[in-house]
Amino acid sequence: MAPKRRGKPPKHFADLTPEERVASVVEAGEPAFRAKQLATHYFTHYTSDAAQMTDLPAKSREALAATMFPQLIRPTRKLEADGGTTVKTLWHLFDDAKVESVLMRYPNRTTLCVSSQAGCGMACPFCATGQLGLTRNLSTAEILEQVRAAFRSLADGEIPGGVTRLNNLVFMGMGEPLANYKAVIETVRTLVAPQPEGLGMSARNITVSTVGLVPAMQKLTKEGIPVTLALSLHAPDDDLRSELVPINTRWSVDETLDAARNYFEVTGRRVSIEYALIKDMNDHAWRADLLGEKLNSRGRGWVHVNPIPLNPTPGSIWTASDRDVEDEFVARLRGHGIPTTIRDTRGSDIDGACGQLAAEEDDE
Repeated sequence: MAPKRRGKPPKHFADLTPEERVASVVEAGEPAFRAKQLATHYFTHYTSDAAQMTDLPAKSREALAATMFPQLIRPTRKLEADGGTTVKTLWHLFDDAKVESVLMRYPNRTTLCVSSQAGCGMACPFCATGQLGLTRNLSTAEILEQVRAAFRSLADGEIPGGVTRLNNLVFMGMGEPLANYKAVIETVRTLVAPQPEGLGMSARNITVSTVGLVPAMQKLTKEGIPVTLALSLHAPDDDLRSELVPINTRWSVDETLDAARNYFEVTGRRVSIEYALIKDMNDHAWRADLLGEKLNSRGRGWVHVNPIPLNPTPGSIWTASDRDVEDEFVARLRGHGIPTTIRDTRGSDIDGACGQLAAEEDDE
């Protein structure tokens, strides 16, 4: 049975442009400068708690907070790994839809993986989220609330290693980001806007992934925001890729790679190719050679490949490649001169693949 579709979440301060924030504050009977005060609290202090807004009149702050900052997400479960430096959170949205985010702290950086949809409609058979189906798109504010919570957690020193801030953000959680294009690009604009109008992140430290929605890739190319594009390819040949990534029946491997190459040409940003290594399915040495040939036929220096050991989902027929096969696949790509790095698979012991925690809760 298809998942139930829900209505739109309440409008939130983070959904609004700076101009719209001013208009909303004035409409609430407050002076225009209150908008900047609220933005400073939200985007610089990472709070929407009225009690902490002590520079606002007491009679105003409760009403403004209630109006501007409706609760959109609430944490219902947290799992930790890697000595507490990897934290996976299951969020319930206002309509009880579920999404996940993962905050990872490394010695020299912090990274947050966010969800852009509840579920996913791409139906990739080896993906836990793909098996959930699509419930609905997230709003801009629902995505940003995941980010704000991570900033606050790091600022409060909740992650081992002391107080720090978020360096990197990847749209690699639940959902296909480019299928929720408007909310994702509005989120990106807010992420890179200087504080206090946004979160002041570098576009170069933001990665937007896609399974290959070519028209949306072309649209992203024209945005003029130099985020990193990550293409989830998973197979270099159309027959297998159409099985693993059903959207390939609309846009072929060659069409998708052409769009990725064009992104590099316009933005100067090297594209990441994501490739989940699945035992006896897509991990053959000849497929590594074919991938290397296809990438090199479009030029050199424009791409980087991230083979990812598959994080199997419970009951799945899909499993990770053997280590020697993985090593050979990487060696073949490097032999073609393709920069290749095995992706770190943090959180595998806490249902690390996005969608696993939500699916597990559905089964309980």
